[in-house]
Amino acid sequence: MSEMVLYRKYRPQNFSEVVGQDHVTDILKNAIATNKIAHAYLFCGPKGSGKTTIARLLAKAINCEDKSSSEPCNKCSACKDITDNRAMDIVEIDAASHRGIDEIRELRDNVHFAPSKFKHKVFILDEAHQLTSGAANAFLKILEEAPSHAIFILATTEPQKMIPTIISRCQRFDFRKISVSEITKKLEKIVKQEKGKVEKEVLSVIASLAGGSMRDAESTLSQVLSFAPKDGAIRKEDVKSFLGIVEREVVSDFIDALLQDEAVEALDLLEKVLSQGTSPENFYSNLIYYLREMMVLKIISQKTSDTKSLTSSLLVKFTEEEVERIKKQVEPLSTNDIKKIIDSFFEAGERIKYSPLPQLPLEVAVAETTETLRKTQK
Repeated sequence: MSEMVLYRKYRPQNFSEVVGQDHVTDILKNAIATNKIAHAYLFCGPKGSGKTTIARLLAKAINCEDKSSSEPCNKCSACKDITDNRAMDIVEIDAASHRGIDEIRELRDNVHFAPSKFKHKVFILDEAHQLTSGAANAFLKILEEAPSHAIFILATTEPQKMIPTIISRCQRFDFRKISVSEITKKLEKIVKQEKGKVEKEVLSVIASLAGGSMRDAESTLSQVLSFAPKDGAIRKEDVKSFLGIVEREVVSDFIDALLQDEAVEALDLLEKVLSQGTSPENFYSNLIYYLREMMVLKIISQKTSDTKSLTSSLLVKFTEEEVERIKKQVEPLSTNDIKKIIDSFFEAGERIKYSPLPQLPLEVAVAETTETLRKTQK
């Protein structure tokens, strides 16, 4: 089973199947029901949050032959053509690879041709922020002079890079990262339908690693299922090395070594983690996440002695025991101390991808951090 097969197999085929973007789908369904379709939409948000999926659903719904619902029927010829990617009137363009003015001129010529079969001709422009300056201005002209049958849906992860005049011509929707619980529920359904055996804890780990991206979570699940044992369920231990999971306890021990001026012990822990197959990038991301929790907890403790309610909302992925350990770690530190640690490892993270020895920037950060803390504690 390939990653793309699993992702495509469970791609939502109507708005009700979309996870985590109700604030977008509800408005679009109301617009369809009242026949108030805009001529241009801008879908902004992180990768894997469903921008292209909802763009295709919108294209399907407004061209669906069954008008009894704002949901696509998925039975008429228009719905089937769009689902099977054989609809000539649905044009998808990847602006990352078609970003020049010549491609936009070709689009301009295409826009003015009437739809061959559907009521609306829909143009989905992915990664729209990657258009060159000249291409963006040419595209703006197309938006301003588009015929009534043309509808544009622009998707982007970086709307701040787009020219303001294009944004002003579009109806904008901001997508959010999908929560761990929402992703986990969707993965549970997929595993059940695939008749797989995966412990729920594994699915939670996959959801956490996905960073709010349903697509990334489904891709990782596909890989995990391909390594499923013949008998028994896939356990967390089975996929730990495969996913490069860094135990939070190891990160906490690493922090303890830094705070206790035990650079050798910190380096030894780092070497052990990397020798087990975890990449420097993965360790770095887990470490930065942990440091962020330390900073948040320190700020909370400076404002109030009752940290329980605030902690529960800000440190949602940590157990009570882990929170107590973090409290002890941050107690002798100032906010500025924690900031200096974060800054050191931020610099290390930037250097990892360019270093001939990827672990070296982390090792340098260990030396810098222990030296800095030694000076502040004198």
